[in-house]
Amino acid sequence: MDTNIGIVKKSQYRTSQWSGGTTTELLIYPGDSSYSGRSFKWRISSAEVEASESVFTRLPGITRHIMVTDGRMVLEHENRYGKVLEPFQQDSFMGDWNTVSHGKATDFNLMLAAGFTGSLKACFLEEGEQIDITLVRQVTNVFYALDGSLEFEIEKRKFSIGEKDLFHITRLPGEANGRLKVKNTSKHRVVVIKAEIKIEEEKNGI
Repeated sequence: MDTNIGIVKKSQYRTSQWSGGTTTELLIYPGDSSYSGRSFKWRISSAEVEASESVFTRLPGITRHIMVTDGRMVLEHENRYGKVLEPFQQDSFMGDWNTVSHGKATDFNLMLAAGFTGSLKACFLEEGEQIDITLVRQVTNVFYALDGSLEFEIEKRKFSIGEKDLFHITRLPGEANGRLKVKNTSKHRVVVIKAEIKIEEEKNGI
């Protein structure tokens, strides 16, 4: 099986300061790329917005998807629109916009450079519940266990993660579509944040 599979434990994340609080990098692609150097193709992070008003870092050429996981955030995009985000609501916007946030919250971020598209989704799994995910070639699926533990099964191989850990899987070129089973192994309902990242076909001749 040529599918790329990886697990990132919460102890492996890197946390740094930004103007509004702290940001924790969960996963970056390519693995040797740099957020500070803006050399990444895509990046997933979680931020703690601790200031009542925060100015977002300008990121020209980057598409941003932000989902609130705790608290409440009001985003103001200068000369464009404003949006209120309650838990598990999200907004998508360009990184070169002048954006200010109001309110203290925790959020989940997906950043995409040109040539990539993506989306975020909050999944709610009851105790013992299992869902099936279709794996498509050259698509990366990322699962972040917000508040519990999960088990993943693909082609009779099983993987487990705990709270705040991350599991990612990419079906490579030439592979047929596959099926991934995702099961809640906690004794309570679990919230899973799922990110999907695709290479834009028209730009890559797929």
